[in-house]
Amino acid sequence: MSATSISETIGKYRWTICALVFFATTVNYFDRNVLGLLKPVLSEEGIFGADKANQELYYSWVVMSFQIAYAIGMTIAGRFIDWIGTKKGYAYSLLGWSFAAIGHGLAYNTFTFGIWRAALGLTEAGNFPAANKTIAEWFPKKERAYATGIYNSGTNIGAIVTPLFVPWIAMHWGWKWAFIFVGIIGLSWLFFWYRIYASPDQKLKAGKLSQKEYDYIHSDIDEKADVDKATEKVSWAKLLTYRQTWSFFLGKFLTDPVWWFYLFWLPAFLSGENARKIEQFKALNPNFSGDNSDIPGIITWTLAVAVVYTISTIGSVYGGWLPKKFINGGMATYKARKLSMFIYALFPLTVLFASWLGKYNTWYAVLVIGLACAAHQAWSANIFTTVSDMFPKKAVASVTGIGGMAGAVGGILVAQSAGLLLKHYTALGRIEAGYSMLFVYCGLAYVGAWVVMHFLIPRMKRVENL
Repeated sequence: MSATSISETIGKYRWTICALVFFATTVNYFDRNVLGLLKPVLSEEGIFGADKANQELYYSWVVMSFQIAYAIGMTIAGRFIDWIGTKKGYAYSLLGWSFAAIGHGLAYNTFTFGIWRAALGLTEAGNFPAANKTIAEWFPKKERAYATGIYNSGTNIGAIVTPLFVPWIAMHWGWKWAFIFVGIIGLSWLFFWYRIYASPDQKLKAGKLSQKEYDYIHSDIDEKADVDKATEKVSWAKLLTYRQTWSFFLGKFLTDPVWWFYLFWLPAFLSGENARKIEQFKALNPNFSGDNSDIPGIITWTLAVAVVYTISTIGSVYGGWLPKKFINGGMATYKARKLSMFIYALFPLTVLFASWLGKYNTWYAVLVIGLACAAHQAWSANIFTTVSDMFPKKAVASVTGIGGMAGAVGGILVAQSAGLLLKHYTALGRIEAGYSMLFVYCGLAYVGAWVVMHFLIPRMKRVENL
């Protein structure tokens, strides 16, 4: 039976909840994407210093300030949300990151940008633990990856839409207003969240949720006891004794940095590819007097970023659909999850050719990066779902926080490496070589993560008696 026919039979209020999480995640990525998009403008303003090589390093420090704070926030957010509850935890987190986004408008150099970026990272850490817990509470296992893929596609929508208005705001109102505007958007979400969200039990009692849909949400036999124990607390110390926790930890540690890299360096990479082609073309054609856009291989990099994340959206939704199809076909949940993740781990290998293809036409590089980003989102939809597959609902936000912290630490290491590597090759006048090396990691990370997870949890056994 299709998702549509199921919804028509039993109700579809759970998809309203999924829509709320989708919009929160979209807002989350509005705030994150502004920095990467405005990097060229901020560099020209001298925010990251005057020396071009050092600008790459200073920019990486600002990125790292976000990631360090995000890692710290993840150590707190999951436990906090499991303790205070989904509704309040999500609301407090979004309120905090919206004010932090607005605060960027007060920054005037690398240090002050780093301060506000850290505040954003600390508060944004609550999004995915809260989102993952919400999906675990409102969806049965067979639909969780699909629902996760839908809400996680908000990361792509945020990345698609932001380039369409942030550069315009920066050009006409100044870069400070770009940060302020996205912060205000976040605050508006709180009204809908408080008005609409409640637990399935509360919605059932209020008459907003049918008994059939309530029973469908709680139809997983191995989770029957979770309903009565949802408010129990589980310590990190106990969670860290399970191989299932370490599987999620290492999977996120190896693959999350790839997304961070695309998020913060993709606009700079595409802008740099344009600049290199313009310089090479004019050196070979000194009498050229036309517009730069007429030069072969030149792209509109803001449009290119939107194309990359549009492709990623397809990957995010499809990433949740494929294991659902396998499960509906009779495949065991863990086999469906693992097979899907293995398939998605292969597609990022295409990014190994990004810099080479970019020499011929930057659009070729855009397309393979888009494919790699789509694969990441498909992978992400499933790796998040492994938590609710293997842990009772009372521990979902905490384990998600542990994995999110690991991903942020991995992102810190990659950000520092990227800053040093790009500084070195910028000084040599060969920045494309630095990007080529970084793309090697981006291509191989998923296969490595899949192998590690496979050996740690071959059958993805559920943790009982937690």
